[in-house]
Amino acid sequence: MHSISVLMKPSSGMCNMHCDYCFYTDETKNRQEASYGFMSDATLKNIIRKTISKADLISYVYQGGEPLLRGLKFFEQAIKYQKQYVRENTKVCNSLQTNGYMLDEEWCRFFAENNFLLGISLDGIKLTNDKFRHTKTGEGSYDKIKKNIGLLDKYKVDYNILTVITGDVALNIEKIYKEYKENGWFYQQYIACLDPLDCEKGQMPYSLTLDVYGEFLIKLFELWYEDFNAGSPVYIRQFENWVGMAAGYIPEACDMSGICSLQNVVKADGSVYPCDFYVLDEYKLGNFNENRLDTIIERYEQSGFTERSYLLGKECRECEYYKLCREGCQRNRISEGDYYKNYFCEAYKSFFSHCGDKINKLTSKI
Repeated sequence: MHSISVLMKPSSGMCNMHCDYCFYTDETKNRQEASYGFMSDATLKNIIRKTISKADLISYVYQGGEPLLRGLKFFEQAIKYQKQYVRENTKVCNSLQTNGYMLDEEWCRFFAENNFLLGISLDGIKLTNDKFRHTKTGEGSYDKIKKNIGLLDKYKVDYNILTVITGDVALNIEKIYKEYKENGWFYQQYIACLDPLDCEKGQMPYSLTLDVYGEFLIKLFELWYEDFNAGSPVYIRQFENWVGMAAGYIPEACDMSGICSLQNVVKADGSVYPCDFYVLDEYKLGNFNENRLDTIIERYEQSGFTERSYLLGKECRECEYYKLCREGCQRNRISEGDYYKNYFCEAYKSFFSHCGDKINKLTSKI
């Protein structure tokens, strides 16, 4: 089945919160035009019209900034355009990543009626979340977001909790995992915190260092492994993928395959970029208000963006853990002459040396 993913930023980088580590705020500072405001109805129409007929399975993902700032009518119009232009045998999936601060009953009713999958950004317990995830006035966000998650449960909206792994989150993972389970949050994603572009890694207050990340992976895996064997599994995307990869399956995410692919990230003005971590002027591929998807794909193939994923040294390729590690996301790689190496390499080695045998044991159970 041929699939396409389109990631839209209908509110540009605008947000109703201020998170200290926000990678997208960092990207906007490194562009000539920081923001294009809100996405217009015409741009939304062109994006959907030019993409929905190109695949058997198409996924529309809405991120920000904070996408809910664009307003409910925008998303109602998106559904109308999808129904207008979709082919008979094309499956359409919608998902949205939000900080959850603006959720109310009207939003939740819409998401339930239209089968949206939501990702809710929350960084663990109140202590770890509120340290770096603030409102515009500097207040913590945990209590408000936890309350709003209750509305998702009320309307039976599917969601997962997306947690950015800061140093503080990593050091408190046992408490976080316990609280997530107590809250009924059994679908979890963990993403290593990104340091700012062109800055030395590991120097920010929220930075994730190698030893801390390695210990985090081991502790979280052991908790997950214990629950899995007890018959009460928690879905953690990274671990599920590593078990699948050990069994010979293809990972679902590009950061786990180690090979970049076109993500069709679209800013509010319709301009297209290959990846959410590279929404920078030098990576622009075109604009859906001016170009067809075929043209954008052709420009991507000519850009060499994917080919850069293969520039790994001999030590990496001959590593016993390469089958699972794959050197991770390109954004986490550092240059070593003509090749790249993942900044978290030693953390991964520590993790796989401790947990690799257990990963392999689980392959018979999938």
